[in-house]
Parts: sequence; C-alpha cells; structure tokens
Amino acid sequence: MFSFFKRFKGSKESDNAPEESQTAPEALAPEPAVGAPAAPVAQSEPRPVAPVSVDTQPAAAVSTNEPEPEATAVEIVPPPMQDASAKRSWLTRLKTGLSKTSSSLTGIFVGTKIDEDLYEELETALLMSDAGVEATEFLLESLREKVRTERLTDPQQVKAALRTLLIELLKPLEKSLMLGRAQPLVMMIAGVNGAGKTTSIGKLAKHLQSFDQSVLLAAGDTFRAAAREQLAIWGERNKVTVVSQESGDPAAVIFDAVGAARARKIDVMMADTAGRLPTQLHLMEELRKVKRVIGKAQDGAPHEVLLVIDANTGQNALAQVKAFDDALGLTGLIVTKLDGTAKGGILAAIARQRPIPVYFIGVGEKVEDLQPFSAEEFSDALLGG
Repeated sequence: MFSFFKRFKGSKESDNAPEESQTAPEALAPEPAVGAPAAPVAQSEPRPVAPVSVDTQPAAAVSTNEPEPEATAVEIVPPPMQDASAKRSWLTRLKTGLSKTSSSLTGIFVGTKIDEDLYEELETALLMSDAGVEATEFLLESLREKVRTERLTDPQQVKAALRTLLIELLKPLEKSLMLGRAQPLVMMIAGVNGAGKTTSIGKLAKHLQSFDQSVLLAAGDTFRAAAREQLAIWGERNKVTVVSQESGDPAAVIFDAVGAARARKIDVMMADTAGRLPTQLHLMEELRKVKRVIGKAQDGAPHEVLLVIDANTGQNALAQVKAFDDALGLTGLIVTKLDGTAKGGILAAIARQRPIPVYFIGVGEKVEDLQPFSAEEFSDALLGG
C-alpha cells in the first residue's frame, strides 16, 4: 500500500495474564471440530515455512507454554505516502467524501464579519456534522478565546484558527498500528452488521501483506448469513487461508485459528467476530467469551481489539464505541464509509468523549481506499483546505 514504515528489533510486550487457566475453552466440545480453509488457496507468505494442514492441528493440542520467537516490530505510520500521485488521489477521495460537511463549514467564512452570527452559524454546522454538543462547545469556546487573544480580524484567519484547534483535538486519535509484538499478533475485530467489518478485514489483510506480513483469517461471524463466504472471497483475493466451520461456536473457530497460525508461524491472525448491537447484552457477553477463549489459545492475546464503525451512523457510532469499549477494552477503531454521505464530525465527538486511536479510515470500496488516519489531512478535508 501507500504508507511507509519503520523497522526495529524488539521483544514481545508484557500483557496481563488471561483471567482463566490455560485449559480448553468452554466453547469447545470434548472432541472439537477443527476448521478447514474456506478456499483451496495457498497461503501467501513472505518466507517459506513447513506446510501444516489446518485440518490436522487440533485446538486442544496447541501448547500455550512454548516460548514466543523474537519478533521484528513494524510500525505502520500515517501518510505522507511515498507515491505522490497516489497521495493526491487519496486526498482527493477524502475531500470528496467529506464535501458535504466541508461545503457547510467553508461557506460560513466567506464574505462575513466576525460576530455572534458567525459563531451561531458555525455551531449549527458543527452539530449538523455529527460533532456532538460537547465537542462543538469545546471548539467554539476555544475559538472565541483564540480570536480574542490573537486579535483576529479576518474570517479566513478564524478559519485557520479553527483548523488548528481541530487538528489538536483529533491528534490523540492518530496512532500507529504496531505489528511484530507477538507471533502471531492476534487481532479481534468487532462491529455491528452493516458497518463494513468483513470488507475492512479483507482490505486490512492486503495492507498488511504490503509490509511483508503473512496473514491468516478466522471466520468467527457464524451468525450472519454469507459472512463466512464473504470472508472466503477476500481470502482467495489476497491468497490467505481462512479458517472456518460450516456451523459451530465462533469461539471454537477462532481458538482453532490461533493454533493454526502458531503452527504455521503466521505474523498476523485476524478474527472476524459476529456483528452485535450494543443493546443486545447477551450477545455482547458472547463477545466477552470469545476474547477470553483467545487468551487461552495464546498468552496475552488478543493483542488488538478493533471496532469497525460506519461514519454515516453519526452519534449512534459514538454509542457503539462506548459500549464495545466498556465490554472489550478497545485498542483501536476503523472508520468506514467516509465516501460522500458521511458527515465526518463524529471523529471530533469520539476524540472529545472516548479518544480511542483511529488506525484506519475508509472512503470507498477499493483496497487502496483504506488508509491510516492523519489528523492534519482529515482536518484539511473537513474544512475544505
């Protein structure tokens, strides 16, 4: 892909021990069925390894006491991109995606005076962008103070001041995704149905492969019709193995996938989990169980717990972030569908109320439309910069 990265030697980070003993998960039957690759596509790996069939790696036989090999940490950093034309193309798509909000905001600063009417119009535009009451009030109060202390007299100066404040607000969300801390690095990915979770997993797998990371996918979304088949298509497209079962407990499928990834010495194992509404408490408890079972399969796992949210859902997306974070302890977000109808201000609301890192944002259906989040680029697109 288009991001660049740094490499350095490091050891596996110390994680808290799992809350339960290293025994077979409660999700598994006495004779667990081991998932098979969903598609007969060979695993594309950057280095040769001894072939290990997923069918012959029973989950209960996976040893959790083996020492982890020394890993090389890889930092996926936000743009700038190495390819100038690719960067221009990405920025154009991002600006186009946020044009609905940017047109409302930029028009405020054209041919106007710096008075109370300007602040009222700006307040309305920010609220309409799904920034939320708290983030809107914070930005307006900070802007008033900046205008007063710096004695700004030109509307474009006020716009530039708002850009600075927005970047400062969003900057805590800009964080690199660190790979290589364990082998495999286990990523548990959640999200409500329709947020673009499975598609994002497929795109992210391709992105990671560009950093010489071997990838294995686990089809743990066993409740949604065609979810397993959808992930299998991405597996074929990216030439990675997908561990799945015709039916069964998602925790068992993911437990088997962790064992297969360890046997194959895979770099990253991504687990697709069933879509959940945060109001479905019994289903959220099922996700907690999946996380516990992953911890039994490998000490310290999952190393990343990501939530995929649809930017079009506005304040409902913020409610999802809070609910999933309370249930699972999120380490990062993937924000999808910033492609023309999304308002974009939801990231300001998240930054103000639950500042969880936004690892990636998506602006379309293509693989290259998923890119690391940059606070400065996002702010420029939001304000029509």
